Amino acid sequence: MAVPEALTAIPGVRTAAQLREPADGDVLTVLPELARLLPGGGLRRGSTVAVRGARSLVLALLAAATRNGSWAAVTGLPDLGLAAAAELGVDLARLALVPDPGAELVAVLSALVDGFDLVVLGPASVSPQTARKLAGRVRNRGTVLLTAGSWPGADVELTVSGRRWHGLTQDGHGHLRSREVQATSHGRGAAARPLTAALQLPGPGGAVAEGNHPERRLVGVAG
Repeated sequence: MAVPEALTAIPGVRTAAQLREPADGDVLTVLPELARLLPGGGLRRGSTVAVRGARSLVLALLAAATRNGSWAAVTGLPDLGLAAAAELGVDLARLALVPDPGAELVAVLSALVDGFDLVVLGPASVSPQTARKLAGRVRNRGTVLLTAGSWPGADVELTVSGRRWHGLTQDGHGHLRSREVQATSHGRGAAARPLTAALQLPGPGGAVAEGNHPERRLVGVAG
């Protein structure tokens, strides 16, 4: 299908004919705090990555790549917080939004995969057959597809658990300053061995930070 003119008019966005075939080991960089969760330390072009449990982690995965010149598109997240994305390090000048793809989800997603380095898809119900077809397109185009939720046959799945907010005193006063989580990755091939990292998501300044060591943990509240 033809790529909509509205997409090709965006500076830096490429059509499928302009995309090169992904090379083995070709990865898009991620923040250092997230690199340990991914095979090769980054987002491999042509792969699908499902993120469960924290939309903030999906956005954080875009940060280093967009700052290094990659283009990203987000669809299916009409309530996306751009201020939060910026705090997490995303270059908003390299981010395109399609809030609601409506009934044309597959067509919209296919067009975005053809033209962007990274594509984020909000929670969506996709059949295994459709997922395989879209995954094939992602591989051929050298795009990275990030989904906020499950994705049939994802190459890598990241799960966030153990959320704990820090900053409140024992009597419930104070300001929430950071949220500590545990992120786990597993998948196929090079991602078959589970990897785990303690993160502050967000950290005290809004960006991602390494998790606190147990002996330095602040008073926290679950949630």
